[in-house]
Amino acid sequence: MNLSNTQLFRGLKETEITALLDCLNAVKRSYKRGEVILSEGSITENIGVVLSGMAMISCSDIWGNSSVLGNVAPGSVFAEAYACVPGQPMLVTVSAAEDTSVLFMNVGRVLTTCTNSCVFHTRLIQNLLTVCAHKSIQLSQRIHHTSSKSIRGRLMSYFSECAKRFGSNSFLIPYNRQQLADYLNVDRSTMCNELSKMQKDGMIEYNKNQFLLKDSLML
Repeated sequence: MNLSNTQLFRGLKETEITALLDCLNAVKRSYKRGEVILSEGSITENIGVVLSGMAMISCSDIWGNSSVLGNVAPGSVFAEAYACVPGQPMLVTVSAAEDTSVLFMNVGRVLTTCTNSCVFHTRLIQNLLTVCAHKSIQLSQRIHHTSSKSIRGRLMSYFSECAKRFGSNSFLIPYNRQQLADYLNVDRSTMCNELSKMQKDGMIEYNKNQFLLKDSLML
């Protein structure tokens, strides 16, 4: 992956990124599908950038009920909030949804500019702030999607966001059925039944993770 296309390194040249990686103690690690990258309760000083694959962020209650909070696609950042608060235990688990490679960087070195006070290191800190703001917006979106009392309302709220983001009524979602149910905080079987009803009602068409909203007025 070209790191200059990622959220964290946006606006930086390849030569600047190469110089930064040495300064940041960057380490690349690979994970198999289903493997835990960071576990709930652990403490991390590293910011992670997904280079390939997909990471899933989830949390569980004391009874083992899991809830998906979001996904981390290639180029996106995770664990930045926990890394920035020394000693803060993770409240979530980050796991590999498929074979995934991750670049880890020490947050202390990210937040501390080098002795030359280089402009590109300052840009990196600015990018990190933008990433944190974007994550806050994403959490607000999930709260919005789960505010409806009906499963259909939650599904349509999420599908509406996806269609707007893709700029098309046809879009691909990053979740399987269980993950989507967890993300929307609903029962999987009941949600699948509702999806079938919505398709019969002519509201949507879907094949696996590919969805089509049939009526643009629903947006």
